[in-house]
Amino acid sequence: MTERSVVHSTFVIERLYPAPPSKVFFALSNPDAKRRWFTDPDNPMPGRFELDFRVGGKEVNAGGPKDGPIHVYTATYQDIVPDQRIVYSYDMLFGATRISVSLATIELRAEGKGTRLVLTEQGAFLDGHDTSDTREHGTGVLLDLLGAFLSSGN
Repeated sequence: MTERSVVHSTFVIERLYPAPPSKVFFALSNPDAKRRWFTDPDNPMPGRFELDFRVGGKEVNAGGPKDGPIHVYTATYQDIVPDQRIVYSYDMLFGATRISVSLATIELRAEGKGTRLVLTEQGAFLDGHDTSDTREHGTGVLLDLLGAFLSSGN
């Protein structure tokens, strides 16, 4: 019998970006813009990317190393308030193994001439395949890539 476990965790990450909420929201919601920054720099092998940005819509990102399992991120958008809030649920698979299920909320707050992004994620990490610390680190890397994208004038 396979040992099963679940670890629940919540983390919050904040970033301050030099762009107004409308530009940050655009970078999160527009398929062409998001494809340019939402990538794994350690596993740049292109894979599947789909973004149907609406309540009930799906986002799928799949890819991974040439010699390893495909990593699949599948999200469903639960709530969207333009330029203010995005709430989505998602799961992550490595190959055919589900490693986590999460609920994430992104809040965008005008701050000076920029935007404070607050991301709160509540995750269920399954069977020891992933950890909250690893996910928080990876999410932070993605938010840094978003910051670089916004700073480049895109």
